[in-house]
Amino acid sequence: MVKKEYDVIIVGSGPAGLTASIYTIRANLRTLVIAGSTPGGQLMITTDVDDFPGFPGGIQGPELMERMRKQCELLGVEFLNENVTKVDFKIKPFKLFVEKEEYSSQAVILATGASAKWMGLASEKRLIGHGVSACATCDGFFYKNKNVVVIGGGDTALREALFLAKLCNTVTVIHRRGTLRAQAALQDKARATKNITWILNSIVEEFLGKEVLEGVNLKDTSGKKEVLKCDGAFVAIGHTPSTNFLKGQLALDETGYIVVQDHVKTSLKGVFAAGDVHDYRYMQAVTAAGAGCMAAMEVDEYLESLKHKK
Repeated sequence: MVKKEYDVIIVGSGPAGLTASIYTIRANLRTLVIAGSTPGGQLMITTDVDDFPGFPGGIQGPELMERMRKQCELLGVEFLNENVTKVDFKIKPFKLFVEKEEYSSQAVILATGASAKWMGLASEKRLIGHGVSACATCDGFFYKNKNVVVIGGGDTALREALFLAKLCNTVTVIHRRGTLRAQAALQDKARATKNITWILNSIVEEFLGKEVLEGVNLKDTSGKKEVLKCDGAFVAIGHTPSTNFLKGQLALDETGYIVVQDHVKTSLKGVFAAGDVHDYRYMQAVTAAGAGCMAAMEVDEYLESLKHKK
C-alpha cells in the first residue's frame, strides 16, 4: 500500500476544488487534488458560460476549467485523476483511499459536486442514449432540426432548453407545476425564444418507443392524458450530490448533501465542504469558486490553530 501525506487534500476538481487549491498552495500548504476519473465537474459538459466574471464575450465550460487547472498546476498543486473509494475521518490525520493507495492529511476539503437526477422510469432507463438524455450540451447536436422536450422547471431545465433552441426545430418544456422555479432572467429569455413552448401542470408517465424514443405519455393535474411525439427528451429535474463514499463519516442531510455551518464547516473539525456538494440552492460556478476560497481560508486558519496547540 502506497502512503502519501499532505497538509490538505481536496476531493473534486470543479470551480470549488480548483479555487480552493489556488488558495491553499499560496498559503504554502502541501496540496493534493484528487480530481476524479472525469476531472472538471459539471462545467466540462457546459458550452457557453457567460456569467463567470472576467470573460466579457463568454467562455466555453471546458476551456474555463482547463485554464483554472493550468493555473493550479503552475502554482505547484499536485493532481490525481482518480476517484476516492473510501475515507476514514474517525482518526487524525484523516485518511482517504484510492483503491489500495492511502493518502492522509490534517485537513480535507470536499468539493465533489452533484450529478444529474433521473426520473426512475423503466422506459427512461431503456431509452437512455436512444433518445433520452440528461445533458443537452453532450447530445443536443444529434437532434439538430428535430423536435425535443425538456423535463423540469428550474435553472438547469431552462439552460438546457435555451441551448437546444439554437439547434432544434422546437423545444417543449414540461413541468409538473404551474410556475417555474428558474431565475427570472432565464425565464424571460426562454419565454422570448420563439421555438420554446410550454406544457405546465403535467408529468411524463412514460417514454415511448422500443429501440429509439418516439414520444412521451403525459398526464396533467386533472388526470387528462395525451401523447406528445418527439425525437429527443432531456431530463433536467435536479442533481444528486456525490457523497456516497462519505456515509457514516460526517453529517449529511436526507437527500445526501453535506450539512454545513458557517458556510463551509462540516460536522467534523478539519473537514470542509465547497460547491454543489452542499449548495443545492445556487449551484453556480462563481458561488462554487467563492465557497472554495472560503474553505481554503478556513483550512489555513484551522492548521495554524493546530500548530499553536502543539
